[in-house]
Amino acid sequence: MLYLTLRQYEYIVGVADTGSLTKAAVQLNVSQPSLSVAITRVEQHLKRTIFLRGKGSAIEITPFGHRLIAKARTLLALGAEIEQDHDVAQTWVLGCFADIAPWYMAPVLKKLGDRFPALTFVGREGRFADLGRDLAEGKIDFAISYDVGFEGNFTRRKLVDIAPVAFVATDHPLAQANTLELSDLKDMPLILFNEDLSEGFMRDLFTRINLTPVIKQKVASLEMMRSLAANGVGVGISYSRPPGHLSYDGKPLVTLPIATPEARTEIALIWSGLRADSPDFDAILDALTPPVVDAVSSE
Repeated sequence: MLYLTLRQYEYIVGVADTGSLTKAAVQLNVSQPSLSVAITRVEQHLKRTIFLRGKGSAIEITPFGHRLIAKARTLLALGAEIEQDHDVAQTWVLGCFADIAPWYMAPVLKKLGDRFPALTFVGREGRFADLGRDLAEGKIDFAISYDVGFEGNFTRRKLVDIAPVAFVATDHPLAQANTLELSDLKDMPLILFNEDLSEGFMRDLFTRINLTPVIKQKVASLEMMRSLAANGVGVGISYSRPPGHLSYDGKPLVTLPIATPEARTEIALIWSGLRADSPDFDAILDALTPPVVDAVSSE
């Protein structure tokens, strides 16, 4: 339990700033005797001297006092920030699932900046768990993501349905196909993302169509998946489809749409269902709906 109050910390900082009990008492609207007693009680509680107060001489701050006063200033500034939070111009934070951020974040931030020139917008990439946590804790205001792992009090608005693709080497047996089914990948070594929620989603998908995936490799990035696929390590499966037919290491590869209906999923605009209503927020949500997002779809 905290013994000292913010008011007592204000007294200490006030005396330090004015260098005088008399001046600090006037500034803080408190009697000088009350101020002197309050500081003495703080010193007694901490068992350390903050100020040297010789009669008729200037107040001096002890080394301990200087350290305490610096921390007290930080504490008071934080308290003021908490109280004034509703008055501070808000910076709106758009979260975006990292794999699709290159397609969505820049165009959406540009669109929002043009639509709402008086507001400030920034973007933040994240994985499923990061986005869910940050939405719940108010660190981001809304997120564009696959609707995976957002359990709890979240509200979402579907933006677009998308289908996955498979990445294969140019000499892979499936390389000449126009499209493929997930069943075509039976017993083939697969490359999946190593995030638990992403991998769990893919495992559940295969289970729904009565298949068991053979996972050869797990990766943290889309380009690592494409590079491994281009080098013949396995078949990469992703819901992000970069343009071009070369991996980062310059190897050619083939990108095949997966036509299995059960594999389709949605990209959604997601936000906390517990956040306070706001006219600005409602207007932003309306701006982040088709056709705005359709124009930057990853397909």
